[in-house]
Amino acid sequence: MLTTRPRGTSDILPGEVEKWQYLEELTRQVCREYGYGEIRTPIFEHTELFHRGVGETTDIVEKEMYTFTDRGDRSITLRPEGTAAIVRAYLENKLYSLPQPVKLFLIGPMFRYDRPQAGRFRQFHQFDVEVFGSNSPAVDAEVIAMAMDIYRRIGLNNLELHINSVGCPQCRPLLRQKLQDFFRPGLQELCPNCQGRFDRNPLRILDCKNQKCQELSQGAPTTLDTLCPECATHFQQVKGFLDTAGIAYQVDNRLVRGLDYYTQTAFEIMTRDIGAQSSIGGGGRYNGLIEACGGPPTPGIGFALGLERILLTAERQGVAFPISPGAGVFVATVGAEADNTAFSLVQELRRQGIPAEKDYLNRSLKAQMKYAGKLAARLVVILGEEEQARGVAVVRDMQAGDQKEVPLAGITDYIKSLSF
Repeated sequence: MLTTRPRGTSDILPGEVEKWQYLEELTRQVCREYGYGEIRTPIFEHTELFHRGVGETTDIVEKEMYTFTDRGDRSITLRPEGTAAIVRAYLENKLYSLPQPVKLFLIGPMFRYDRPQAGRFRQFHQFDVEVFGSNSPAVDAEVIAMAMDIYRRIGLNNLELHINSVGCPQCRPLLRQKLQDFFRPGLQELCPNCQGRFDRNPLRILDCKNQKCQELSQGAPTTLDTLCPECATHFQQVKGFLDTAGIAYQVDNRLVRGLDYYTQTAFEIMTRDIGAQSSIGGGGRYNGLIEACGGPPTPGIGFALGLERILLTAERQGVAFPISPGAGVFVATVGAEADNTAFSLVQELRRQGIPAEKDYLNRSLKAQMKYAGKLAARLVVILGEEEQARGVAVVRDMQAGDQKEVPLAGITDYIKSLSF
């Protein structure tokens, strides 16, 4: 057991972690361009935050949270999603006093007890974006455009953007009544979860993955059937902004997302390249969430992208990330005196921002050259006793296959001149 990781988790090793670093830096760059600031919240919060912020009828709260009682007899939950935690930080740190809207992003691990499968883990990672303080449909379009922009820069294709409006507290009661009227005759045929949702939140029945529930929900009233004039206008304007930006979408009147806090715009980005778990990101508007968590009435909208699912999609689509090799320069030596010089040279190269390595196992020169090849070093600096005596080193370009002698006194400048 000591050498087996818990089910539903993964080790991200050298050779793979560089893809994660590239993806994280790409998302940070997009956030800088769109004006979003990074926030980092604890990976655990008081359990009540997620009961209020995620919703009592969601699968997350009902079945998937990692919850425990700490030594102070407090109920604590590992963060299952990012939005509620960011809302808590927004309120606790009085970020509502900043110029509005406040635009934030978070990158980090989330935790849900679920059946592990392709693209779904018990510890997984999300890129989360939130905007507080504006109800403009242009903001809805911006966050959708931002998500699609990230996918475009990664190089993903064959993506489908599904959008819907799930209404607001003014028009939702009518939908609720219509759904209850529709499902009541077949209530006993619904799965136990949906029978519980019938009174609490019948809209969530439309999101059930149970095949029988999906069959029973065919022909059910949809959110678009009952939108109030304000929500209908808002949705039309969101679509108009997306049209103006040239972003293709499908209106999906059965899309309700899996969280209780959504109002008006909801969206999901899907691909068929990762199997049953086809969603690689999504989000929506949640104008009542901050108030539900104890803050003033404040509109909000956001999305979350699953990093594991993005990487899996990239792999399935053959997208190659521009990952630089780990060792730019390898210094190979023969003799103790040359080894001392090599150590000094490696440190100087690193101070100049050039990745550099040397041998630490007293390998033969032949073995060192083989090791340099495994490290994908671009240059190998060969320093033996003879070169040391003459104050030079041999610099071999591993890509071009040529080499030249370079004075040790100017070797750092020479290596820098080779576009390092």
